[in-house]
Amino acid sequence: MPVHRSGSGTTRRSRLAAAGSLLAALALLLALPGAAGAADVPQRGTARMGQGVIAHDGQQGGSPTGPAAVQTEGVDVSGHQGNVAWQTLWNSGVKWAYVKATEGTYYKNTYFTQQYNGSYNVGMIRGTYHFATPDTTSGAAQANYFVDNGGGWSRDGRTLPGVLDIEWNPYGAQCYGKTQAAMVSWIRDFTNTYRARTGRDPVIYTATSWWKDCTGNNASFGATNPLWVARYNTTVGELPAGWGFYTMWQYTSSGPTVGDHNHFNGALDRVQALANG
Repeated sequence: MPVHRSGSGTTRRSRLAAAGSLLAALALLLALPGAAGAADVPQRGTARMGQGVIAHDGQQGGSPTGPAAVQTEGVDVSGHQGNVAWQTLWNSGVKWAYVKATEGTYYKNTYFTQQYNGSYNVGMIRGTYHFATPDTTSGAAQANYFVDNGGGWSRDGRTLPGVLDIEWNPYGAQCYGKTQAAMVSWIRDFTNTYRARTGRDPVIYTATSWWKDCTGNNASFGATNPLWVARYNTTVGELPAGWGFYTMWQYTSSGPTVGDHNHFNGALDRVQALANG
C-alpha cells in the first residue's frame, strides 16, 4: 500500500509561507520612518528655530491674513543657511533678522560672523537667539554661554534683545524629560540670568502647542518677555497664556531666499523701539 505524505508537505509549505511573511514584514518595518532609531536623531548643534513646527503643528500655505495693522518683514537664520544673501533679502523688503548664536553650552554657530555682521551691514536691525536644551545644563549656564558668545545687547539702536528659543526637542523627549513645573523653573532661570547680564528681558520664541504641553500653559512670562510665536498658517491662531498679543510671528519655513520668514507686529519704528529698550 503506498504511503501518503501530503500532511508533511503541507506543513513544509506552511512553514515556508510563514517565513516569507515574516521576512516581508521585517522589510516593511525597516522601510518605515523612524525604524533606524538613534540613527535618525540629528547631530547636536544642528537644531534651528521652528524645526519641529511642521511635524507637530502642520503647515498651511498661503499669505498671512489678519489685522490691518502694519507688519514689518524679518528672517531668522542659523548655520543651516550658511552664507546668507543679505542684500537680496534687504532689496525684497526684509528689515530685521535674528541669527542663531548658540545651542546648549556646547555649540556656537560657525557662520555667525557672516550672518550677524552681514545683516547689519546692509542696514538691518538684528539680534541673536539661543536654542535651548534644558536636559543638558541649567538655564543660568545656558544664558551665560549665550551672552558670552554673541548673545549680548547694546543700546546702539540696531541690536535687538536676545531670544530664548524653547521648543520641541529634536534630539529626544519633547519636553526634555522635565515636568511642567521644572520646565517653568528652567525658563525662569534663563530669563533672570539674561536680564542680570544684559539689562534686557529676553524674547521668548515658542509654539502654543509646545508651551501648553511642556509648561502647562504657564502665564507668568507675558508681562515681561516679548513673545515670538511660531505658527505656519494664514493666521497666528491661539497664543500661549499670559500674552495678549505677539511681538513677532514666524509664519513660514518656505519663504524666499531664506526659508524662515516672520512678521514684526508693527511698523519699523516699533522694531527700533524694541532695539532701544
